[in-house]
Amino acid sequence: MARVLITGSADGLGLMAAQRLSAQGHAVTLHARSEIRGEDARRACPKLERVLVGDLASLAETRALAAAANATGPYDAVIHNAAVGYTIGKRAETVDGLEQHFQINVLAPYVLTALMTPPSRLVYLSSGMHRGGTPDLSDAQWKTRRWNGSQAYSDTKLHDTTLAFAIARRWPTVLANSVSPGWVATKMGGAGAPDDLPAASVTQSWLAVSDDPAAKVTGQHLYHQEREDVHPATRDERFQDALLAYCAQLSDVPLPVVG
Repeated sequence: MARVLITGSADGLGLMAAQRLSAQGHAVTLHARSEIRGEDARRACPKLERVLVGDLASLAETRALAAAANATGPYDAVIHNAAVGYTIGKRAETVDGLEQHFQINVLAPYVLTALMTPPSRLVYLSSGMHRGGTPDLSDAQWKTRRWNGSQAYSDTKLHDTTLAFAIARRWPTVLANSVSPGWVATKMGGAGAPDDLPAASVTQSWLAVSDDPAAKVTGQHLYHQEREDVHPATRDERFQDALLAYCAQLSDVPLPVVG
């Protein structure tokens, strides 16, 4: 039995992964951004070990979530599933004055990774849209660019894959990978999404707990349990280091040395 924490798991793919892992007998901790959503998640997945609450749009709450996770851990695996989908409206800022896509999709998993006791396995949810991301951090907060929600989302998914690969390189004792779940009919993906919804939570769950040699890899990007090509920038060690340094600067949380 493995102990697994899944962020952003009150609904959608995170909840599906939790239900899958719980049914397999693993001890799952869900995460929700509010107590109300946490109670909804517990009703949807009654075999949970616990629910942790924290809004990833707040650095203070993200730090508190990491502390709460450490108090109930350690975990064998963490699936960084939480994300906000792209918006067609205006740029929005969090309470910390950061662009919300970047803070929730990238900075929050970085902070949790840096502050939590390292698990044996880390899984970061990315997207096929990462291939359209821009490997340029000079305006990652969209303060000068004309707002484009789809591009902002693609950029953060590029960052998530890069973060997975950077952690795999920096922390050799931890298996760190990214996953594309496909374009599926979740609240984020929309009702017309064409990919297989039941299959969308399989790969991240498998990477988190399986003893299959194919699941015990690191520094890979997978789609439906198969390795997939990535944007070349995600393999660029200079870009990886720049992203880590940028996240450390924004959060005032350095990445520790592990292994």
